[in-house]
Amino acid sequence: MNYISVENISKSYGELVLFENLSFGINKDQKIALVARNGEGKTSILKILARKDQPNNGEVNYRNDLKIGYLDQEPEMDIALTVEQAILSSDNPILKTIAQYEKALQEPEKVEHFQKAFEGMERLNAWDFETQYKQILSKLKLDDIKVKVGQLSGGQKKRLALAIVLLNEPDLLILDEPTNHLDLEMIEWLEDYFKNKKVTLFMVTHDRYFLERVCNEILELDQGQLYTYKGNYAYYLDQKEARQDREATELHKSKLLFKKELDWMRRQPKARTTKSKSRIDDFHVIKERAHQRRQSHEVQLEINMERMGSKIVELHKVSKSFKDLKILDQFNYNFLKGERIGIIGKNGTGKTTFLNLITGSMPPDHGKIVVGETIKFGHYSQMGIDPKPGQKVIEVIREFGDYIPLKKGKQISAQQLLERFLFDRKKQYDFVEKLSGGERKRLYLCTVLIQNPNFLILDEPTNDLDIITLNILESFLLDFPGCLLVVSHDRYFMDKIVDHLFVFRGDGVIEDFPGNYSDYRAYENSGSNSTDKKEVAPPESNIPKKSNNWREEQQSGKLSYHEQKEYRSLEKTISTLEEQKVRIQNKFTDSSLTGDQINELSVELKEMERQLDTKTDRWLELSMKMEE
Repeated sequence: MNYISVENISKSYGELVLFENLSFGINKDQKIALVARNGEGKTSILKILARKDQPNNGEVNYRNDLKIGYLDQEPEMDIALTVEQAILSSDNPILKTIAQYEKALQEPEKVEHFQKAFEGMERLNAWDFETQYKQILSKLKLDDIKVKVGQLSGGQKKRLALAIVLLNEPDLLILDEPTNHLDLEMIEWLEDYFKNKKVTLFMVTHDRYFLERVCNEILELDQGQLYTYKGNYAYYLDQKEARQDREATELHKSKLLFKKELDWMRRQPKARTTKSKSRIDDFHVIKERAHQRRQSHEVQLEINMERMGSKIVELHKVSKSFKDLKILDQFNYNFLKGERIGIIGKNGTGKTTFLNLITGSMPPDHGKIVVGETIKFGHYSQMGIDPKPGQKVIEVIREFGDYIPLKKGKQISAQQLLERFLFDRKKQYDFVEKLSGGERKRLYLCTVLIQNPNFLILDEPTNDLDIITLNILESFLLDFPGCLLVVSHDRYFMDKIVDHLFVFRGDGVIEDFPGNYSDYRAYENSGSNSTDKKEVAPPESNIPKKSNNWREEQQSGKLSYHEQKEYRSLEKTISTLEEQKVRIQNKFTDSSLTGDQINELSVELKEMERQLDTKTDRWLELSMKMEE
């Protein structure tokens, strides 16, 4: 069933043309993501679809009585309302019925009111919806529904707007960066919600795991041309590479980055069951894999950063609290050269505060933070930049530096760095006020990097950046030889960039995990991770004692000697079969294949999948036996 037909729409602002003559459709149950660089009109397209804006030319046709829910990047809400009132002012009559029932429960003496409310719940079959309503509010941490909207932070307002649009249950959800301002736990809940619910989506997001696991179609707007990919993010990468090869020309400078990202994705282990997979790894294996990920990157920029001495940053018994909210409690850590640490945790556990303590912009309550004399911080905060009126892009970056020195006497000039981050020479002389939100973030990143720091501190650097810019930033950071400390809710970004994690549990508890985000989630889901320790030592000393070693739990299963040999062999065999399967799948992208060749490949692929299923089933059987 067709919901929306878009026919030859164009949009421009004065001389700035965002897009011209775009046509596409949205059908029931499709989950579509729109991918494009910052400044190419993604948000404008969403606003047009949501009837918040009009195209200059062309038309958009809607199915009769189509109910649309729209989530803006910066939702506008009535600040005088409470959270509860904001939710109940929405279009869903079931919500009003639930509110009447909740009120009647608080006034049991008014029997007639209760009976009327009860009958309303029965008539609309609202009982299941009430459970869903409470779950959504709980998952998005909207516990105090009596607080005024005007007292909420920007992130809380975004979560409230998301809750409202979900509870309205529209026919079509149009979402602009739905994962912004959500912590990792919320993102994973929302991901599962969309995966398991029959819903029609059209969204813009930079979260590539979200694209991979939720979307079944991707539209790419690339230099004014719209391309359709009938698959998830991995399929999009594969087909984009094939398209560029067929065109035999480089459409833009991000081609190499897409190839590198595709290679990175293909090197990742395929998921079987999260619990079983996690049992394979111990801390030694995870550390080694993190090291190999770093070593596998081919350096393109040999940055000649400022010399880093033996003393980096030392934290000695550092404590920090805000009234009853404990952030750090006697925390000790010595940073080493080249460490790449990601920080994860729920909102409000103190991740940004920790960064501010490191940089000295906030003092600790107790303890001491010692920064080495040679350390030069580059701090990317969530505040962004505040340019002077009338400043041009090139003028802003030159206030911070003229070039980044490379080895062998080479250098990257400010202009070249801007070009690397997709500001062409013409764009460099645009006024900053003309830039989109994502372009401003890109410029801010450049102002931090041009200063040639040897210790980069990044607070949510992926927010509002397009996927192409994320690839460029990841490539730069993999080349960066200094220390890196990053807070991010972007799981894909964290998997590529960091070697280990600080996990902020809340109440001053910080754990150090020696691996990336996917390693951590696999380990957590194994059910073997003990969280009763107040602080886990750095990776070098973070090997559990024999008395509670989760690796020993794996080895204590009831496998015979021959079964143990078979189990180890199956891991290698499955990995090889998966690689062979990918190679066969890639052959289908060859447009010169004949019908007979396609049939032969199909038979070969089917046989490969049969073998893979057989081997995987046996591997899982042995895994379960080990855990008995």
